[in-house]
Amino acid sequence: MTTSATTQTLIDGITAWMQCESPTSSPAGVAAMVADMARYALEGGLQATVTPLGERVGPLLHVTNRAAGDTRPGLLVLGHSDTVHPVGTLSDNPCRIEGDRFYGPGGYDMKAGIYLAMTALRDLAAAGASAMPIDFVVVPDEETGSHASRVHIERFAHNARYALVCEPARANGGRCVTARKGTGMLRLGVKGHAAHAGVAHEKGRSAIREMAHQILALEAMTDYARGVTVSVGTVEGGTATNTVPAQCRCVVDFRLPDLQAADELVHKMQALRPVGADMELDIEVEVNRPPMVKSEAVVALLDRAKASARHAGFALEDAPMTGGGSDANFTSALGVPTLDGLGADGDGAHTLQEHILVSTLEARLNFWRHLLAHLA
Repeated sequence: MTTSATTQTLIDGITAWMQCESPTSSPAGVAAMVADMARYALEGGLQATVTPLGERVGPLLHVTNRAAGDTRPGLLVLGHSDTVHPVGTLSDNPCRIEGDRFYGPGGYDMKAGIYLAMTALRDLAAAGASAMPIDFVVVPDEETGSHASRVHIERFAHNARYALVCEPARANGGRCVTARKGTGMLRLGVKGHAAHAGVAHEKGRSAIREMAHQILALEAMTDYARGVTVSVGTVEGGTATNTVPAQCRCVVDFRLPDLQAADELVHKMQALRPVGADMELDIEVEVNRPPMVKSEAVVALLDRAKASARHAGFALEDAPMTGGGSDANFTSALGVPTLDGLGADGDGAHTLQEHILVSTLEARLNFWRHLLAHLA
């Protein structure tokens, strides 16, 4: 297929970023990706600051159009430099274009979205257009929960009038996201008593048997009508087949539509008690991403984004509440009107079939140009 010069430039830039493999588990890979992003921002006349977050995670990038000393509340744009694809994925799955599909690990989620938004911000700076201060924050650990970067996201959010997130647009229509469920995790440990399974079985207290009761109780907390899901994701326990198991552990994922549901579910989990005699439970539960709620202020922000989309030549709609979390959950919980899923249009996030739709790239860039220039 033939492409415009603008689209080809976008393809070239996004390809270069995808070829810098940056899984969350590789701080060096993320640091290399952040260096490329910072270089691109600086070349476009923006300010860029790289902040180390420790040895186990890559650095955080802050790009801004603020002049020195400008502390006005502004616009916060969020992205993440990390991907789920391990180093070496490119060797068997290279960047390539097949028809309208532009394949490459980490492109759809979400290097293309960051590239589009940062290009638009560079263009805004080059034009000297009047705009509110914009803080573009790219975190290194979103795919694993943003544990190291959450405090930084919230610090910038406290000085933001709006937040826009470069997560990929929803597949089959390119819709944005205005509501996300909250996410939480339960770590449950069961302590029983070991015994020889053949000689003294009656003296044992099976931690695995107890865990089976607890798993059924946990899974029963799912309430589809209300939008609450509880999923026991991993279970491990025991020592040997001829020993009554004294230990068992599980990790549980749960998703919540609102803060009331979160409070109620956490209370239920903390109230779990042993079913069998002489058993002990160790319960650690947390809501690590609060729900992203579609407020009236979000609806008003969505209307402005829809106008920018119309200007760019496409219709922007919002998707139903999604069960996946993102950094939008943090800004929303602080009361900042937030739109998510404004990145590249495509499909296949977290798979080897991840791709971007080439035909949408230029329109998406024009959308970001218009939105950044008019959110004042």
